[in-house]
Amino acid sequence: MRRLTAGRDPSASGVSQLEVGRIDRAHGVRGETVVTLWTNRTERLEAGSVLTADFGPLTVVEARAFQQRWIVQFAEVLDRDAADGLRGQVLRASPIFDPDELWVHELIGKMICETDGTERGRVEAVQQNPASDLLVSESGALIPLTFLVEQSGDRLIVDVPSGLFDET
Repeated sequence: MRRLTAGRDPSASGVSQLEVGRIDRAHGVRGETVVTLWTNRTERLEAGSVLTADFGPLTVVEARAFQQRWIVQFAEVLDRDAADGLRGQVLRASPIFDPDELWVHELIGKMICETDGTERGRVEAVQQNPASDLLVSESGALIPLTFLVEQSGDRLIVDVPSGLFDET
């Protein structure tokens, strides 16, 4: 399945790390923190993973889901005072490359073509939608990303059901 990622492809711009979350506050007295994760890649919080904050690396000891956020224990944070000192710290990690990952900025401006070669305009935006992200064409047509079958240079080849591009 294709995964859509907002933002920039770090490999294209030389960025070595991506912002993946933020430490919101301390939790309890043993140095645990509440973390908001900004990525759908929860493996960032597996035990042994190393995240980077402004002051240096943080090694995940344990993480568990908590009210749409995460409770995370870092090896370097031993008590509540240390955890309180991390409030607001942005967490970064090295990119995880996935050949099925699409970057929003790479889709903008590409020509949308049906499998028979019919051009349907360029992508103006990508709109988030619970079922599937949508390509927004110049004409205003919304094409679910699930219909994308191929990327070829400046073209996005889509296999859509008949009637999707019919004017109303």
